[in-house]
Amino acid sequence: MRIYTEADRVSTGNKGMDEVIDMLRMGDNVVWQVDAVSDYCRVVAQYLKQAQADGREIHYMRFGAHEPVIQEAEGVQVHTIHAELGFEHFAMKVHHIIKEIGVDAFYIFDCLTDLVKYWYSDLMIGNFFRVTCPYLYELNTVAYFALIRDSHTEHTISRIRDTTQVLLDLYNVGGNYYLHPLKVWQRKSDTMFLPHLILGDTAKTITSSSETAALFSHFSLDRNRTDYWDVVFQEASMKLSGSVEEQNTAKELLLRLLIGEDNPIVGLCREYLSLRDLLDIKSRELGTGRIGGKAVGMFLARKILEKDREHNFSRLLEVHDSFYMGADVFYTYIVHNDCWRLRTLQKSREGYYEYAKPLQEKMRKGTFPEYLVEKFKAMLEHFGQSPIIVRSSSLQEDNFGNAFAGKYDSVFCVNQGTLEERYEAFEQAVKQVYASTMNEDALNYRMNRGLWDKDEQMALLIQRVSGDYYGKYFFPHVAGVGNSSNLYVWDPSIDMDAGMIRLVFGLGTRAVDRIEGDYPRIVCLDDPGRPPLISYGDERKFSQHYVDLLDTGTNEWTHKDVDEILAMDIKTNKNLFSSLDFDTMRWLQEMGRKTRNLYILNFNRLLKYTDFPENMRQILKRLSEVYNYPVDIEFAANFDKDGNYKINLLQCRPLQTRGLGKTVEIPEITEKTDCFFSTHGNFMGGNVRIPVQYVIFVKAKAYLALPEQERYTVARVIGKLNQILKEEHVLLAGPGRWGTSTTSLGVPVHFTEICHMSAICEVAYQEGGLMPELSYGSHFFQDLVESGVFYAAIFEKDTDVIFNEAYVLERENCIGEFVETAYANVIHVAKTDGLELYSDTVSQRLVCMKRQATE
Repeated sequence: MRIYTEADRVSTGNKGMDEVIDMLRMGDNVVWQVDAVSDYCRVVAQYLKQAQADGREIHYMRFGAHEPVIQEAEGVQVHTIHAELGFEHFAMKVHHIIKEIGVDAFYIFDCLTDLVKYWYSDLMIGNFFRVTCPYLYELNTVAYFALIRDSHTEHTISRIRDTTQVLLDLYNVGGNYYLHPLKVWQRKSDTMFLPHLILGDTAKTITSSSETAALFSHFSLDRNRTDYWDVVFQEASMKLSGSVEEQNTAKELLLRLLIGEDNPIVGLCREYLSLRDLLDIKSRELGTGRIGGKAVGMFLARKILEKDREHNFSRLLEVHDSFYMGADVFYTYIVHNDCWRLRTLQKSREGYYEYAKPLQEKMRKGTFPEYLVEKFKAMLEHFGQSPIIVRSSSLQEDNFGNAFAGKYDSVFCVNQGTLEERYEAFEQAVKQVYASTMNEDALNYRMNRGLWDKDEQMALLIQRVSGDYYGKYFFPHVAGVGNSSNLYVWDPSIDMDAGMIRLVFGLGTRAVDRIEGDYPRIVCLDDPGRPPLISYGDERKFSQHYVDLLDTGTNEWTHKDVDEILAMDIKTNKNLFSSLDFDTMRWLQEMGRKTRNLYILNFNRLLKYTDFPENMRQILKRLSEVYNYPVDIEFAANFDKDGNYKINLLQCRPLQTRGLGKTVEIPEITEKTDCFFSTHGNFMGGNVRIPVQYVIFVKAKAYLALPEQERYTVARVIGKLNQILKEEHVLLAGPGRWGTSTTSLGVPVHFTEICHMSAICEVAYQEGGLMPELSYGSHFFQDLVESGVFYAAIFEKDTDVIFNEAYVLERENCIGEFVETAYANVIHVAKTDGLELYSDTVSQRLVCMKRQATE
């Protein structure tokens, strides 16, 4: 409890009011509930006059659409704040102003009720007060706020009452003013909380029961006030029977509230979503606020396909019953768990990394307000025990320019057990996704793309997992990602505009990530039966060996051996997806070993004898046409016993590409000693001609000779070089996979440790088992494209491939100029002025060689 002195006592400017509440105190936040802003102006004028007489430092926070609470006055500094820029901008701006001003200041805020005109949510007004009031109290200020009576929910008023020091009702009855204190912190008297008639500079306490009852009979006590967010949507629903103009006006408002503005996606939503569609979204929204990029992309793509009359895509699409957790819930969670101060510190450039970990830890341990818990449980009752997935859907995610691919978490909930057990698992999933906003990869992504200080609220998309039960396991038959443009082609005859899919059996997690030792099927949709780019006899090695699924017995996401799953009844013809591996079975028999049926997941029958690939091609084509841009989708599909199927479109976003670029003339190689490497195909990044100033080369044998821990150190050294040489044109080459988590398969760098490279090469080293993975369509690929990094895989044993490592290794190793030299025997940094990288997508030629003198 704060101990006040006589010096802490402050006048309201009205002696009668001072007597009623025993004066104000330094540190008080004073909230006036009034019938009109003009009534608030009356008490503000008295407060201001007294503060000026006392020589106080006075600040006016101007943000309302109403007339100014005070006109220009001597000694008053006006701070104009743009509430239309959103809650975070507004709250942060106020915080920074207060911090800059410091202690003992006097504040006058515009009427808080006006904020609903910008935010359309009572909830966010409560959040603003919760994060601002304690800071003002800490700085020993006095601040005046106002609310229009009966304009806010009881929940909002309750939160403000719990936070403020003084809450006062001011009634205007026929020109007579009555003061009714509701809360006066650390002050009391026998009559304080009775109504008082204010007569000029005096106050008359109303003690008579009949007089008090007569006074309050003038006012209604609306305890069931609906949040303004819901009021807006209720009014919009009434426009469904109105004129076209009325419907369009309501639609524009709902687009702004649910989707956003000043965004190319909004234009598509305006064209393809109706007022009814937007109201349907609201009916499945938990909380308030925008639904985020991933949710918008999924919903919009489905509507585009449903409205296409030529192909009747609706017959193919699995119905969805997704829920959307509004972005405002993210802020509510932060405020409710007293994380806002940390959030404020983390949003500064100097605190961006320093406070991320503490904020993340606090976010992992929070709780939700009870009214949200009830909404969450109602949603879980809708899903029953069907597995669900909680997916990130931030405001900037899956948009033109910023995919955020794989930067935020998505969490499966197997959703078994009692409602309480299922709720606990769901709550943990939500907290995990929220905390992932502070992941290192996400932080670096936002920093590298200049988004570190932008509003990045986290909405959530909650989807029923597509699939069926097979014993205690749950999974879809196939899943994957699809791209409408195939920028990774290995044959000039491949139609790049036909698109491609990256296909797996089971959950699609193996399609979006580079999984060690596992390979999805890459399908060129112009010729889906085209065999994958592997050598004869390697089909089993370069295929999918494990199936990601949900285990309802253990209540967890896991993976199982392909042969174990295909030994089960999967309720459709397993030959669609697999073939018996007779060669391996025969070899095991010859070795005298017992064996069961062994399978290779090649999807040959699915791709050659069904219309599935053609339908996927048409889906991608249609979405790309409407977006007027290449698209990237995630999908799942389930088949019945007759081979009929339904496709579940899980996600759609613009596919970040740089385009092919102009045709590049590939120089002829006259001297192999002037060539670093040359190959046909196996590259991504379009047509380029890149000068290479440095080559960073990791030597395979030396790398594999290192203890495992030192291999991680090599990765960190690469990261330092990436940062130091970020202004130069650098080509990075090394054995196996860049970015692997298994050091025996490549160098385990994080993408942020190679993001400034002009080009990266994955070099096959068969003796050590280090092989590239051509991961077009994965999150790793998205990172490469967004960062403008050219990619190549080099299989030096293949025909028509030149790989001349001596071109680099015979040059001086200048690693010591940049970093420690402890790993100079593993990492070779060569200055290669005159080296150039040339690629031509049409001819599928890639050459890295010394620039010819005649050029």
